Formats: sequence, C-alpha cells, structure tokens
Amino acid sequence: MTDDLFTDRLRLSRAVPSDLDAVFAIQSDPRVWTHYPSLRHTDPAQTVEMMERWGRSWTEAGLGSWVARLRDTGEVVGNGGCTLLGGAVWNIGYRIAADHHGRGLATELALAGVERAREIAPERPIIAYLVEHNRASAHVAEKLGLELVHRAPDVGNPDPSVMRLVYADRALTSDQLAAALG
Repeated sequence: MTDDLFTDRLRLSRAVPSDLDAVFAIQSDPRVWTHYPSLRHTDPAQTVEMMERWGRSWTEAGLGSWVARLRDTGEVVGNGGCTLLGGAVWNIGYRIAADHHGRGLATELALAGVERAREIAPERPIIAYLVEHNRASAHVAEKLGLELVHRAPDVGNPDPSVMRLVYADRALTSDQLAAALG
C-alpha cells in the first residue's frame, strides 16, 4: 500500500478487511486487557466498528490508526497511531499483542503516530487517554514527552475506583479537554 510507513522494526498500514482476524485476535486477548477487562472484544463486530472509526479518522483528518506488522516476518503485532477526537485533539493509541509486550514496539508505533500527526496538523494537541493503573501505557506516553494534564474518576468504568488520566504535549483548553474525554 502506498500509505505504508516503515519504522526500524514495523510496517504500519491502514487497516483493510483482511486484517480483521489478526486485529480481533489481539483485541480479544485477555492478556492485552488486564487494565480494563470490560473493553476486551468478545465479538468480531466490535473490531469491525473500531476499524471503521479508524477509517473515518483517515478520511476526516488524513491520519488514523495503523495495523502494525513486523517488517521481517509480516506478523501482525498490534495497532495504533493518532486518531482525531472531537475535531480538536490527536489521540495517540497503541495496542500490542501480549506475546510482544516489553520490546518497545508500543513506543516505536506511538512515536511514528506522533511524528505524522505533527506533520499533518502541528497546531492540534496530541493526547494519550488511559487509566491510571495501566503503568505501561503511561510509561509510553511519558517517553513520547507527554505530560499529565488531567486526573479524575473514570466516568462509566465498571470499577468506580479507577482514575482516568490524560497526558498531552501542551496545556489543553477546556474544549480540547472535553474532546479528549469524549
């Protein structure tokens, strides 16, 4: 595909329908969702909806999430990148297959998304939206140079004790924060 982006170890591509099984395998793996089990995909239709959201971001903003493959084998190992939220902020997301955790792939994927977002719309803030007990995700956000700008109860979370964090590359206006929080 002409939209592919290559990093040191990854080939990042826009999702196509034939990616569904591999992406669903990651999204449905309980090991990937230890920080928020209720978001684990239990039906491929959930993954289709997610991939359609990525497509809308590509159409509206010229950037969305990619499917991440290892360059040397072609194995799908994750998904992520920057998607547009509320027309106001880039949300950097990263999900890596459990068998590939701890190898820096999330950081490599996220860095590619941040770089592309800054090329496309540098005036738009970049945020990472995560739950507080997901320290691995927070660590990636911090490695990207994002700083904590918001901490509050995670509205709608089945566990009322969970705190929602928003990291950003700059101070956010109230409208930008509202877009980040959905």
